[in-house]
Amino acid sequence: MSKVCIVFDRLRVEEKMLQKEASQMGHDTTMLDAKTTQVNTDSKRDDFDFGDVALERCVSYFRGLHFTASLEFMDVPVLNKFDVASVCGNKMFMTLQLKKNNIPTPKTYFSFSSEGATENLEKIGYPLVIKPVIGSWGRGVLPIKDKDTMDAIFEIRGITDNPHDRIYYLQELINRPPRDIRVITIGDRPVAAMYRKSSGGFKTNIALGADPELCEITPEMEDLAEKASKAVGGGILGIDMMEDEKRGLIVHEVNNTVEFKGLAKVAQENIPKEMIKFALDYIRK
Repeated sequence: MSKVCIVFDRLRVEEKMLQKEASQMGHDTTMLDAKTTQVNTDSKRDDFDFGDVALERCVSYFRGLHFTASLEFMDVPVLNKFDVASVCGNKMFMTLQLKKNNIPTPKTYFSFSSEGATENLEKIGYPLVIKPVIGSWGRGVLPIKDKDTMDAIFEIRGITDNPHDRIYYLQELINRPPRDIRVITIGDRPVAAMYRKSSGGFKTNIALGADPELCEITPEMEDLAEKASKAVGGGILGIDMMEDEKRGLIVHEVNNTVEFKGLAKVAQENIPKEMIKFALDYIRK
């Protein structure tokens, strides 16, 4: 019998589902709050109850990434791996990796100052979508349709002056139906997918009120999701796709700590069970 450690910083439905499935499969679990765990350079794996494998499920990208680094420092098998979490948590790194591996993805422009981004926009033309390189749930994702909008957004970024606000990630606005597709992959294998329909705006995030609907995984989706997963290093991922009017399916994002409670209600496969099985197989290789 193996023990699975579920690392969290906010105990959500997903983490409870993972714990329940592991228990029903006959495995012990330990629930570890990253916020209250202390690690130092002399820390050893035996100092903690990390079990045989850890599933890193922190909501905070930075907390989860640094906790993953600590786990790997102590030779604890962890999913997803640090390299995967690092790439997927930064939209610029993720987009470059997709493009480098010939995955169809929206054309994206990078600038490293507001002045550079202004020149870029004036050269490319409107509209474009600006996204924070770090962030989730659609926060800070805005369409820039004209110069006034650009000036207002850039002014706000100048005031907040977050280090990541100095990186300008500008992406083409895709001509698509008012929805996107989320495919959950486990070990590069697509296990479930859903349409996320817009609730009125151009965003399709479930956290912002978009409506989920079960989506049949076509051979094209399966092939694209598998390739996208491999491009970022694999593991347990959420692959987001859009249906471009001219190019067909394109991947616009790969998510590291994927949420699945909505999809799990309607999916044919037991998503949390498949995640636990993958984690246990990972340590048996």
